[in-house]
Amino acid sequence: MRLEASALAYGYREREIGRDIALDLAGGEVLALLGPNGHGKTTLLKTLLGLLPAKGGTLTLDGRPLAAMSVGERARALAYVPQVHAGTFAFAVSEVVLMGRTARSSLFAAPSGHDRDVVRAMLDRLGIAHLAQRPYTEISGGERQLVMIARALAQEPRYVILDEPTASLDFGNQGKVMNQIRRLAGEGLGVLFTTHDPNQALRYADRAMLLRDGRALASGKARELMTPERLAALYGVAIETVRGEDGKLAFLPG
Repeated sequence: MRLEASALAYGYREREIGRDIALDLAGGEVLALLGPNGHGKTTLLKTLLGLLPAKGGTLTLDGRPLAAMSVGERARALAYVPQVHAGTFAFAVSEVVLMGRTARSSLFAAPSGHDRDVVRAMLDRLGIAHLAQRPYTEISGGERQLVMIARALAQEPRYVILDEPTASLDFGNQGKVMNQIRRLAGEGLGVLFTTHDPNQALRYADRAMLLRDGRALASGKARELMTPERLAALYGVAIETVRGEDGKLAFLPG
């Protein structure tokens, strides 16, 4: 079970954003895609999900070319969690999570009893069952992000891809979301998330890729890869290291 890219070029019809990307994601591990805003992380995610066609190289999912797979096949394997958003329509939280079940049935099919059971299980799993009947537009940002993760898990995917999952969240909710990411990997899912915070990559990822100007500066085991020198090259600022009272290393802009 593996998502793999080799010599991958990506971008839009009118222009290339990045190239020469080599990555792989196996079940049970967390890969962090780390870099400044505006340097191609989200465009790369859309390519890995099959939302944008690759402009070169190879991209395979469990040994099959991603481009040869149907939308339904990709949706049953790959789940996407976008950056937290307020939403437009006041759907109940349970109905938002239920939308994830369309990957397992026809878009216009009535939800089955099993679909409803899966929704309840995902809400329980993320500790938000009490929000089931609340309007999605009236819950907090951290709660909305947990709902988006529950919707993704309702697809029963093999891989979960998250785009800056803690953007705009307060400190406490950041911890809740990142702990869920580790839990997913512990249950055998492959997890990829983007971030511009090296401390998240250091603490929660098994491996990391440093992306700048659409190119990978380096990739490898997160704890070995993350050095002040590499992070300074990635962000263009001096980086300092500190250790907390718990002995854990953290990075700060110098």
